[in-house]
Amino acid sequence: MNKTILVTGGAGYIGSHTVVELIQADYKVVVVDNLYNSSIGAIQAISGIVGQKVIFYEADCADKKILHKIMTKHSPDAVIHFAGYKAVAESVVKPLLYYRNNLDSTISLLEVMREHNCTQLVFSSSATVYLDAKEVKYNEATTKTNRPFSPYGTTKLVQEYILEDTVHGEQFDNLSGLQVVSLRYFNPIGAHSSGDLGEDPNGIPNNLAPYITQVAVGRLEQLQIFGDNYNTPDGTCLRDYIHVVDLAKGHLSGLEYLFKQSGKFFDAINLGTGKPASVFDVLHSFVKAVGRKIPYKVVSRRDGDLPEFYADPSKAEAVLSFVTKLDLDKMTADSWNWQSKHPNGFN
Repeated sequence: MNKTILVTGGAGYIGSHTVVELIQADYKVVVVDNLYNSSIGAIQAISGIVGQKVIFYEADCADKKILHKIMTKHSPDAVIHFAGYKAVAESVVKPLLYYRNNLDSTISLLEVMREHNCTQLVFSSSATVYLDAKEVKYNEATTKTNRPFSPYGTTKLVQEYILEDTVHGEQFDNLSGLQVVSLRYFNPIGAHSSGDLGEDPNGIPNNLAPYITQVAVGRLEQLQIFGDNYNTPDGTCLRDYIHVVDLAKGHLSGLEYLFKQSGKFFDAINLGTGKPASVFDVLHSFVKAVGRKIPYKVVSRRDGDLPEFYADPSKAEAVLSFVTKLDLDKMTADSWNWQSKHPNGFN
């Protein structure tokens, strides 16, 4: 019998692409999403791609009563936990909203998992848990502690602490022990090759790729590039962009790795390419995909932006046998295919 996977936040950008890969790998999938920053259109798109109806519940993962009913009905073998608010800028303005939602949803989920003897969890973490600390001499007044740059990033780090502490605690001891794999990924872009499933952020995008495609499709006037005077080859920031389909496949690899574990287990693994690209690299790749110039303006640097930030993917290759396959041009071509077919997203 195929294993059943509960996917929280499965209507979101990364979650929806992971649901496609899970179903195509013959897993039975149950999706829970409150549609706060996602769309029912993603669920409909998944159904069209995989050729079957998706089991979907519009519900909040902080609602234990609803989670209990869902897990009673479907008895999942494991959970992939994407659910959580994710806009960095919004988290700065509304930190209490982010702390309440993101931490509550994880704690509630763990409590219900324990009640239902479900002991395996793949957690959607983020590279924002890392802090760039280059000081050699540490000073109480000037050295930043190990804290991310945004409340969003802090919630991801705290959720990892919660998960690891729960693994090593006693609450799951009457079962087989809790096993968790936390996947820390870098900058996902791209879309499904069908062009029917992609990134559809609410409001003005926070991320580079959907901002560029919305400029290219005419929804936004021009791209803003935050600084071109960094100490990098072309002066713009370097980031590790990973195709969302590669990233989704990485979650399947994480799940298969998890199924090999027994007893108490926690591991954190980067998902990235290890091949940084600059803002101009991404822009020029989009120009090739779109076939025309994309207007942009260089503006002042943003506070907190690091010149370089990319993954060491060697652990993923060693323990998950996971290596990315899709390059930057494929990422931008698929992003543009999605946006050009759906100028207004799922609406």
